[in-house]
Amino acid sequence: MPIRAVVYASEAGPDIAGDKLGLGSGKLDQIVDDACRFNRGAGVTGVLLFDGHRFLQYLEGPEDGLSVAYSRVLGASSHNALVELQRGRAGQRRLPFWPMRWLPVEPDQLRALAHADWTGFKQRGDAEASNATGMDLLWALVEPFAIAA
Repeated sequence: MPIRAVVYASEAGPDIAGDKLGLGSGKLDQIVDDACRFNRGAGVTGVLLFDGHRFLQYLEGPEDGLSVAYSRVLGASSHNALVELQRGRAGQRRLPFWPMRWLPVEPDQLRALAHADWTGFKQRGDAEASNATGMDLLWALVEPFAIAA
């Protein structure tokens, strides 16, 4: 079964914005826990990056599961101003270890990811290269946490 993926950026809603470490209201943890429960059954995996004001989320999985998971994202009131950066065939699963996990990132890291090349979800393998792709940059941020997964 082919793996599909979607990556988007959005602005955090008022219940979450300003709580970079997600420790204030617990709202971000609730959202991610709910996504984990749903995604497990749908065969979807991914990561949600948060800089205190903005999100960038990468989701991957079979087309039917991803479609339903992404429709839940589109209907969520926890964020707004969603901009889809790329959607399509991913070739292979890149984040098989988490049904969903959120990680805090710096604003410049999230900005770099949002402006990166996500075409075809290609990964060249060097996040430091001048032509690093979105997947290269994402993997560089996620890898230290993935090893411990």
